[in-house]
Amino acid sequence: MGIIIFLVGLMFSIALHEIGHLVPAKLFGVKVTQYMVGFGSTLWSRRKGDTEYGIKWIPFGGYIRMIGMLPPRPGDDPAKVRSTATGPFQGLIESARDAAQEEVRPGDEDRVFYRKKWWQKVIIMSGGPLMNFVLAFVFFAILLVGIGLPVRAPIVSPDTNTCVIPVSEQRTECKPTDQLTPAAQAGLKPGDHLVSLGGQKIGSWDDATRLIRSHGAGPVALGIVRDGKAMTLNVTLIAQDRPNLQDPKKIDKNVGFLGVLPAEVMQRQNLGQVLGYMGEVTARVAGSLVNLPEKMVGVWHAAFSGEKRDPEGPVGVVGAGRMGGEILSSDLLSDEQKIAFFVNLLAGFNLAIGMFNLIPLLPMDGGHVAGGLWEGVKRAYAKVMRRPEPRYVDIAKVLPLTYVVAIVMVIMAGLLVYADLINPLTLTG
Repeated sequence: MGIIIFLVGLMFSIALHEIGHLVPAKLFGVKVTQYMVGFGSTLWSRRKGDTEYGIKWIPFGGYIRMIGMLPPRPGDDPAKVRSTATGPFQGLIESARDAAQEEVRPGDEDRVFYRKKWWQKVIIMSGGPLMNFVLAFVFFAILLVGIGLPVRAPIVSPDTNTCVIPVSEQRTECKPTDQLTPAAQAGLKPGDHLVSLGGQKIGSWDDATRLIRSHGAGPVALGIVRDGKAMTLNVTLIAQDRPNLQDPKKIDKNVGFLGVLPAEVMQRQNLGQVLGYMGEVTARVAGSLVNLPEKMVGVWHAAFSGEKRDPEGPVGVVGAGRMGGEILSSDLLSDEQKIAFFVNLLAGFNLAIGMFNLIPLLPMDGGHVAGGLWEGVKRAYAKVMRRPEPRYVDIAKVLPLTYVVAIVMVIMAGLLVYADLINPLTLTG
């Protein structure tokens, strides 16, 4: 069920990505002959006006078909143009078979893509990635504002030990000879909310940790809220060696110790924090794209050498779907946490799709955007220098590079699918 829900969410994202191309294309008068979600044989379609709208059997992509994506070669019949699609794999197939020539019908001469103004081309081709960014923001807003992010709260966790375990001992179970923690001796219970220590307010788990550690050993009044009722407990902190908060490899000597673990709660954010959170994720995704070749080497080793998958490495549609299934089938997560993980997964996937599509290479949308921008620069230069208006930028000249990029993309996609099946990346590591 998790995989099915993820695929539905993915298809919804793809459908809106292609609408991001379709709407401005029609607005600027480009003739669009097809709007398809998926690849392969057509499952369902219906024609409205010039456009055939449909769904195909393979739910891993989509495309719109616009006439005149490429200008005719010098010497070609100007009434004939080539046609390609926004979907990278569909575009590769059409180019490889050299079956992208389509005769323009009378009256369609001004409806070809290549004859549109450079800024219109940029808007049309960037509309798809922009739609993914909008979807990512909506999903992140649902996550942060509607559900919240998991934070450590100053609430006693049920996983809190009742004994003092020295930091030098790598164990989690108590021994009969272990000393009781100050929290256990004072009668703290799971669910108790820490609100003050020694008269100083506790607003977060970081506040609690700072106040407890800085107090050191000795008696202190601990304010708590239990079952909605405020009360004060007298606790006697002890001195313990504890890991440094900034660098867990370092040890802080003889700091105050209470002996509680924080509970994890979902804390809602505001819209301003959504932008900041999305900015942080965008920076991480950009770094991942820059390091993608190196990361794919790790995927290769994971697929064929059995090495552990890098949790920061790339994951394909199959792997993301499996993680979606793992989220919904987990017994360790609450319903709220499951929804949060799932929404975050879809948000991150949309963000990654949008950024990947803006790479300035064909067959990605960014290649067409770069062509439009270059055409704008050439025309502006010619106007300033009072030279004749230059020809349309012929992106067909970079088709050899397009073939290479498309082949690499196919290999990468195949490797990710194989790795996701043989050595999947799981949420539990």
